[in-house]
Amino acid sequence: MTDRERFVRQMHYQPVDRCFNMEFGYWDENFTLWPLFSEHGIRNNSEADIFFSFDRIETIGGNIWLNPSFENVVVEERENTKVIMNADGLLAEVPKDAHDTIPHYLKSSIQTPDDWEKVKRERFRRDDPARRVDIETLKARHPSRRDYPLGVWCGSMIGKIRDMLTFEGLAYACADYPDMVEDMAETACVLVEDSLDQLLPHFDFDFASGWEDICFKNGPIVSPRFFRDVVMPRYKRISDRLHAHGIDIWYIDCDGDVRPILPFMMEGGVNCLFPFEVNGCAHPAELLGKFGKDLRIMGGFDKIEMGKGPAAIKAYMDTLVPLVERGGYIPFCDHRCPPNVKPEDYLYYLDLKEQMFGMK
Repeated sequence: MTDRERFVRQMHYQPVDRCFNMEFGYWDENFTLWPLFSEHGIRNNSEADIFFSFDRIETIGGNIWLNPSFENVVVEERENTKVIMNADGLLAEVPKDAHDTIPHYLKSSIQTPDDWEKVKRERFRRDDPARRVDIETLKARHPSRRDYPLGVWCGSMIGKIRDMLTFEGLAYACADYPDMVEDMAETACVLVEDSLDQLLPHFDFDFASGWEDICFKNGPIVSPRFFRDVVMPRYKRISDRLHAHGIDIWYIDCDGDVRPILPFMMEGGVNCLFPFEVNGCAHPAELLGKFGKDLRIMGGFDKIEMGKGPAAIKAYMDTLVPLVERGGYIPFCDHRCPPNVKPEDYLYYLDLKEQMFGMK
């Protein structure tokens, strides 16, 4: 089978020659700390995918967020950190040595509805020429006779708003300025719709993808009722467009415990979770057992177990066998693989996955 045939069949619970073979990637430190990468000149996730001969999967989309972005500038230098203005207009404190960590966000450029109206007017114009998709260039890169799965990017209805407002800022805004937050979600939705209207007639897509990251280990940042009333209706509008063009697989990248909002995600048209963090949520068997073939999962190999060595890796891999055999599930590390995993253990994990799921 081609990579495309394999992915499509596996996501539809149909027999395949072997499991689709992919990984989500690695922390930036891995590329300098792992001799496996540094000695072979591997500098990023794209090069690592080629190095390991993973199956190819691609996604394309339009310009569906703020444009122009805020300028990245250093606002203040401190002893071990610096305060920057990032592309989303946030003041953030970050380490000077640039090691991977979540920044300490200090302040958003959007504090009130008036701030939002200004940013919306200047950076979210629907008639911005930069929002025109170069269809012919994309066609040249992704021909109709391709042998790999191609997805269409559906962006974010609330996760990127969290990026602009900060975790705390979104929590307050939902209470203090709910109409503003809903208008931000509507703006995001309209830009996605405009992008889809340009792309969908020209490509035979195999899936859709999106990103939210609005959950942590204790559940979602926003209330399930807010998600149901504000986000889900916009998902339905996007889903209607996808289904009209034969796209029936839509995954959302959302870390943490998605269970409180998962029924509303699924009612909105999302039917696949990615990369499915185990410790922030559950073993993938729990949700696949609960929702049956209405749900798919990509990811879900516990990176904590991966860091414990070969015996733990084998024990956890054994728990995934029934899920791969069932279909609708593609195993890989449940987020970017951290540098505490030994390179030799990671190679063991990859070899074991190939041996157990028919990749060799």
